[in-house]
Amino acid sequence: MNGFTLIELMVVIVIIGILTTVVVINVLPDVDKAAVTRARADVAALETALTAYRADQMAVPSTAQGLAALQSPPADLAQPERYRPGGYLTRLPKDPWGHPYQYAAPGRSGPFDIWSMGPDGKTGPGADADDIGTWNL
Repeated sequence: MNGFTLIELMVVIVIIGILTTVVVINVLPDVDKAAVTRARADVAALETALTAYRADQMAVPSTAQGLAALQSPPADLAQPERYRPGGYLTRLPKDPWGHPYQYAAPGRSGPFDIWSMGPDGKTGPGADADDIGTWNL
């Protein structure tokens, strides 16, 4: 007979399962590292845009104005003629986990803080252990 026996098929299935497990164990941590790296890069880009905004306006946006002030001038802008045509960003990115980046001015580590709430999507006491922000770049 020219077919495979049940034992041969089972051996092949077990080998494929072992190879799949090895690949998954080695690739998944890299996906998490890539998300953290992207969040850090986004926070750095937002920080650069806010620094340019501060150079033009002599102040950073308030917490209420938020990061949206980097796309279009806030209504209560003190010096609207100094606002950069086209804004400071073409779009506001979302963090790798699909949440908007958070912003506070003044920040706990400087004139402003920008952060991602991380994979858990929470911030605050105890939940900020995985937050990625200007204070831990």
